[in-house]
Amino acid sequence: MKISRKVILVAVTVMLASSVCLAQDSPADSPADPPADPPARKNNTSLPEVGDVMDVIEKATAPKTDGKGGDWSTPIRLAVVFTMLALLPSLLVMMTSFTRIVIVLSFVRRALTTQNIPPTIAIIGLSLFLSIFTMSPTFGKINSQALQPYLQNKLTFRQACEIGNAQLKDFMLRQTREGDLSLFVELSGIEAPRTQGDIPAYVAIPSFVISEFRTAFEMGCLLFIPFLLIDLVTAAILLSAGMMMLPPAIISLPFKIILFVLVDGWQIMARTLVTSFR
Repeated sequence: MKISRKVILVAVTVMLASSVCLAQDSPADSPADPPADPPARKNNTSLPEVGDVMDVIEKATAPKTDGKGGDWSTPIRLAVVFTMLALLPSLLVMMTSFTRIVIVLSFVRRALTTQNIPPTIAIIGLSLFLSIFTMSPTFGKINSQALQPYLQNKLTFRQACEIGNAQLKDFMLRQTREGDLSLFVELSGIEAPRTQGDIPAYVAIPSFVISEFRTAFEMGCLLFIPFLLIDLVTAAILLSAGMMMLPPAIISLPFKIILFVLVDGWQIMARTLVTSFR
């Protein structure tokens, strides 16, 4: 239980850190007086103004020690934490392995035609803990490189956020297809990134999400094939026997459940989902 609580604590901290760093990368409009001669449009969406504002807030609200700017003060830190708590569900779904796992498990339930068995809450719960399991190496790096140094006052809050965001971005880009990443780089209008650090979060996250959707649907289609064969065989037998009024799904359901149990389907699904991220 102690290990599980530590892992969950690290996961929540990672979500908060990533949301802060995402806010730094997200585009925003900065009001300014229009110049007499409008300059030529530059193909660059990096926004140093957001980072400058964070620096000003940090220096203005932090206590001064030895003439050096400190970390965020406690009221500002609490305001950021409670604000970002509202983004945790979206961050959990969009920036971890949760998306692929929950879609594949939903496909399994749909292929078995068991209606609401397993119930939705069980599917989501299993997806959540499988996500924590698959993300544990990434969370471990964030804990050792960002969270613990920050708790020991070796890093500022912003530095910890940047390190945690870099580790999370590394996980996402390893699961992202090059074609999906190139699409959003082109749509964003930024220059072609040379390194992983040059890719902003607002480009990496949607690229990762659509890649996860494609991978999950590919796995789901492969899962449907054996169960579809059982439905076809059952329908052919009923039709040849003249039982046209008897729904084939009712007859094939116990055979599909027996097949899934005999091959230890849940163990196969867990193994396949976990190893697909390696």
